[in-house]
Amino acid sequence: MVDVLISANELHNRLAREVGRPLVLDVRWALGDPHGHEHYVERRVPGSVYVDLNTDLAAPPSPRQGRHPLPNPEDFEVAVRSWGLREGQSVVVLDDNGGMAAARAWWLLRWAGHEDVRILDGGLKAWTGAGYEADGRDDPIPAPEPGDVRLGSGHMPTLDIDAAAVFPQHGVLLDARAAERYRGEQEPIDPRAGHIPGAVNAPTGENLQESGKFKDPRELRMRFEGLGVVAGKPDAVAAYCGSGVTAAHEVAALAVAGIHAALYPGSWSQWSNDPDRPAATGPEA
Repeated sequence: MVDVLISANELHNRLAREVGRPLVLDVRWALGDPHGHEHYVERRVPGSVYVDLNTDLAAPPSPRQGRHPLPNPEDFEVAVRSWGLREGQSVVVLDDNGGMAAARAWWLLRWAGHEDVRILDGGLKAWTGAGYEADGRDDPIPAPEPGDVRLGSGHMPTLDIDAAAVFPQHGVLLDARAAERYRGEQEPIDPRAGHIPGAVNAPTGENLQESGKFKDPRELRMRFEGLGVVAGKPDAVAAYCGSGVTAAHEVAALAVAGIHAALYPGSWSQWSNDPDRPAATGPEA
C-alpha cells in the first residue's frame, strides 16, 4: 500500500523544517473554469508553485488522442524542473476541489518515476481550516530556482484504447464520470454520449467525505469491492473518465484502499471520437 495522502498538520510541520522541505504544487483546475491561476494568486499555501494542468500535465489535445493526452516525457521533465523539483525531494500536490485535479499531478509524477508524492487531503480548505495562513494577492510569488530531477515514464500501468475495449472481459473497468454522463443522458463536451461497453460506473465524487477529504481506507475498499473489484488480484481493475484527469483520482482512491489500478489516459474523449467504437447507454455495464 502506497502513501497517497498527507494531512494539513503534517504538511505544516514539514514546511517548518530547515532541511527536507517538500515542494508544494497548486493544481487548481476544474472543467469549465479556466481561472485556476487567478484563484491561486488570490489565495494559496505560502511558497506553493502553480501548475497548469492543460499545458504542464498534458500534451496538446486532439480527437485521436483525447483532451488531455499524456505529455511527452522529455517535455514533462522540463516542466517539472521549472517548478523547482530537485532529485529526491518530496512533493505535495493540492487543489480546492477534493483532489480531483491534484491527483493528475500525483499520478503523472509517479508515472514518470518520482515516487515521493502525496495529495493534501482536503486541499486548500483543509489548510485554512486548520488555522494556517494563506498568501494572497498582495504577497509576492517567488520564482522557483530550476530543479535537477531526472524523470522517465511508464512507472504506473496504463491502457491504450484497444486494451480498454477488452478489459471488461477479464477485469473491472471503472467509469469515474457522473452517473448521468455514464448513462448517456448528458454529454457536455465530448462528441457522443454513453460509456465503454462493460464499464461500471464509479463517480469520483463518491470517493470523498462531505468535507472534501478522502473516505477512510476501509470505506473505500468496501465501495470498490461492492463494484466487483477483487483486492489483491493483479491486473484486475482500471479506470477512465472524460479525459484522464479525474480517473487519476479514482486510481488514487483505489491506492488508499490498498488496490493497484491502471489508468486509461485517452478516456471517453478519445473513445467517443472514434466512430468505430461502440457507445453503451443506460445504467448497466
